[in-house]
Amino acid sequence: MRIPRFTDWLLIAVGLLLAIAVIQPQQLPVVLYKGCLVALGGVVGYWIDRRLFPYARPHEAVKAHMKALSRSDGDAAIGHGLIAALAMMRRAVVVLACVLGLTLGL
Repeated sequence: MRIPRFTDWLLIAVGLLLAIAVIQPQQLPVVLYKGCLVALGGVVGYWIDRRLFPYARPHEAVKAHMKALSRSDGDAAIGHGLIAALAMMRRAVVVLACVLGLTLGL
């Protein structure tokens, strides 16, 4: 059985949170508030992307890419791969914009 990914970063984050609790416990609500804003921005960005681009979802483009690869259709596989990559980048930019908008604006 393997240790899950980013376990070391989780332990570092918990250690830093404990350090904040010891050094300045009054800052814990601020840390919680900022963490909630980041999470909320991610969720809002995801749903905005789904509503703005209902027919260009990244997972569907990846499925089309994999299907083209299995058919050994090189040109179609390249095209579907590019579309999948662009759809993932688009979603990442939308989510990033929402996270930054929420965290910097409030």
